[in-house]
Amino acid sequence: MLMPQRLECHLARNHVTYSRILHAPAYSAQVAASLMHIPGREVAKTVALASRSGALLAILPASYRVNIEKLSASVGEKLQLMTEPTWREIFPDCESAAIPSFGELYDVPVYMDQALADDPQIVFGAGTPSESLRIASLDFIRLVKPKICSFAESDLDVPKLREPRETPA
Repeated sequence: MLMPQRLECHLARNHVTYSRILHAPAYSAQVAASLMHIPGREVAKTVALASRSGALLAILPASYRVNIEKLSASVGEKLQLMTEPTWREIFPDCESAAIPSFGELYDVPVYMDQALADDPQIVFGAGTPSESLRIASLDFIRLVKPKICSFAESDLDVPKLREPRETPA
C-alpha cells in the first residue's frame, strides 16, 4: 500500500516539499530508522493516545518513549494508549502501526516533543509500514500546528532498579 492519498494531497495542497523513503516493512519507528540507516533520534514515532475528551497524537524521537504522566500534565487530563479498534476507526486509511503524524487530517490534536522540534528535518512514517517521508521541521510545524512540550524520555533518563544485594548467610 502506498501513502494514503489524503496525506499526499494535503502535502501538495500546502506546498510542502518532502522526499519519500521506501524501506522493508517495519512495525516500529526504531526498526524503520535502522532499516533506513538513520539514527532513531531523527525519526519521529507517532503514539496514539486517548483521554476522556478524545484522541491525540504524541510525536517523539523513535529512540525515546512517552512519559504518559508528564504528557498528561501538559494536556490537563489522564491519558492512556489508544486501543486498536479505536485507532482503526479514527485512522481508517492507515495500516497497522503506521499512523502518520499529521493529526490535522483526522481532527486529532498533536503534541510534539521539543527534541524533534529542534531538528532541521524529520523523517515520519507515511501511513504504511514500508514508506517514510523526510520534511523540514518548520514545514511540519507550520502545517500541523502541534503543541510543543517536553514529554519524551530516553533509556538514560529512566532510573535503573538496583540489583538486590546478596546478604551473607
